[in-house]
Amino acid sequence: MDNERQRSGWSADGPRGRLATPFDSNFTGAGQVLPSRLVRIQHLPWLSLWEAQLRAEKKSDHTIRAYLSSARRFGTTLLPGEEEVDIEEMPISEMHDRCDPNNGRLDLFVQSISNLRPSTINARIAALGHLFKYLGHRIPDWVQRPSGTRPLPRTLTRDEINRVRNSASNSENPLSEPIITLLLDTGMRVSEVCALDMNNLDLQDKSARIYGGKGNKDRLVLFTERTVDSMEAWFGSRRMQIETKAPKGDDSDAVFISSRSSRIGPRYIQKMMDMIADSADIPRSRLTPHTLRHNFATGLLERGVDLVSIQRLLGHSNIQTTRIYLDISDQTLREIYHRAQSAAMEE
Repeated sequence: MDNERQRSGWSADGPRGRLATPFDSNFTGAGQVLPSRLVRIQHLPWLSLWEAQLRAEKKSDHTIRAYLSSARRFGTTLLPGEEEVDIEEMPISEMHDRCDPNNGRLDLFVQSISNLRPSTINARIAALGHLFKYLGHRIPDWVQRPSGTRPLPRTLTRDEINRVRNSASNSENPLSEPIITLLLDTGMRVSEVCALDMNNLDLQDKSARIYGGKGNKDRLVLFTERTVDSMEAWFGSRRMQIETKAPKGDDSDAVFISSRSSRIGPRYIQKMMDMIADSADIPRSRLTPHTLRHNFATGLLERGVDLVSIQRLLGHSNIQTTRIYLDISDQTLREIYHRAQSAAMEE
């Protein structure tokens, strides 16, 4: 009888009867101990150690910020009768107990985020999943991850792209044309453009090496002749800027530097693109570095490039991420149709 009780999850040594028969701790997960790797450091603050683990796994700065934010929100979720505590300096052993998936805190946290978008909910659960695994727990199966419909990539029309290129070439900012050209012709992420160094370029080979991209993936980026011409034109302005004020430290090898001779960041590029959007009579919300990356991908697809090659050029870890470009917009489909019809009439 005791063996049957244990197989079903009931505690073998618990009280018999219909009322309040407890579950065995091995079945529920309650009473889990710290992983042996954490025992000797269980009195140290959990947050700094977990952050160090995330950095050791080469998570991006954006991912780390999002994970830490979600973990703080979860850690400060209070159970009935609890008082507020400073979780920042809480030792690992206490955070381990706080993360016990059977004490009700996870239930309250999941309920508190239920009104958010599916992608946001999944991102926060993913953050907790990593934290729980680090502390020796796991997210229970009852935590449902919502399946949201993935939006189609937003792209610009051919006319809008031409207006963007013209506005960039006429801009007083010498960085406008090379950066817009680079984004449109290579599909690079904005973080990759900002991190690009001179020793990663090979203009003779019309290529660049991206090191430590998203997911810590390295890849080769290919240039067009237009990209090379635009980059070479920028190098003249770059030399003049360096002669005026030499960059310091890691900024000295940056391909793109600001008027202060420091490496540019994503915010700099977005502000620059806002100015270009105004000049091109395009809503600012529609012109972003990622929009141009989508245009690069859909352009390749229109010209018959296979999905695996597009995946490699974009640096996607999973081809399912690239497949979204198969669901091209009606406008893109209309442009393909008219081009095909025009070609047929010329024959």
